[in-house]
Amino acid sequence: MTRYADVREVLGDTGRFSVRAGMAGHILANTPPDAPAAPGDFSRMDGADHVRFRRALAPAMVTAKRMAAIRPVVRRIVDDALDDLATSAQPVDLHERFAKPVSSAVMAELLGVPASERKLLLHSAEALFRGDADDLEQATAPLYACVQELITRRRTAPAEDVLGVLVGHAGNFTDLELLVAAISVLLAGHDTVASMISHGAFALLADPSRFALLREDPALIPGAVEETVRLLGVGPGRMRVAVTDTEVAGTPIAAGDYVVVSIQGANHDPAQFPDPGRLDIHRDHRRHLGWGFGPHRCVGQPLAQLELTVVFEALTRRIPSLRLAVPIEDIELKTDTPNTSPAHLPVAWEEIRPGCPPPAP
Repeated sequence: MTRYADVREVLGDTGRFSVRAGMAGHILANTPPDAPAAPGDFSRMDGADHVRFRRALAPAMVTAKRMAAIRPVVRRIVDDALDDLATSAQPVDLHERFAKPVSSAVMAELLGVPASERKLLLHSAEALFRGDADDLEQATAPLYACVQELITRRRTAPAEDVLGVLVGHAGNFTDLELLVAAISVLLAGHDTVASMISHGAFALLADPSRFALLREDPALIPGAVEETVRLLGVGPGRMRVAVTDTEVAGTPIAAGDYVVVSIQGANHDPAQFPDPGRLDIHRDHRRHLGWGFGPHRCVGQPLAQLELTVVFEALTRRIPSLRLAVPIEDIELKTDTPNTSPAHLPVAWEEIRPGCPPPAP
């Protein structure tokens, strides 16, 4: 499915289409669509099972109160990463040296993962998205042990991070469900946001006037975030399985058939978005599907929006001279993960300004 109306219909109708086939089973070699979902893998659960996890996670990942509390943390992480870049020889790979460390640090903070374990998180996330089963098992075994230890600590020392919130609902979950749900949130949020940071920065720097527009008018940044997500959404699409004989747009679909919906196709449907291949910061983007749609809309959407907004604000404020260090045609996209973005993003600048309190949101 590639048309906006059809994609929205499939994603929104949980009575006819189940998510149990997996979000990306058609892309990742180590997650075939007929593999059973692990306990706690709520991204492949329907109905009440899915709601049980979403409700538990909401206080730590969705509410305005939680986002207000974590905003200063994200700003500190971003500023620290820019301070590190300021001491580096140019050009610098913005994807490796900024986007990936920022996204992994934010996810680690969200779950309360100690700084000493964050390299482990980064390695595990990259192994997951490469799809190498042997490497994945080797990389994630220590991570599972680390998160299990953190869960044990949260039982005696409650906290408001994701692990603390899940443990607070421990009566609703088994130990294995707690572990898998926490790992799923941690790993899923890393590569996706890192890729979106790099792809968004690339899109803005490819046309310096766009970057300058945000530098001159920071109020445009939230809209720019949504437009880059619409235009460049980094995920591969979504998979569903029909649970009954049905049809979409006149096409028969038998019970048991797999349906792959293209988020990118929907977000580039000219019937919904005029001139869809153009990045238009002023566009009415409110109905784009970059965060998904329906009950399985991205649970980390508020956090990802916050991260991207803080990053774009910091880049334009602290590095107003930021530019691509190589011709556009020399930027290569990743081919080893389902999340599209530059594999490397060499950039240069004249000056990185000292950090200072950003404007009030």
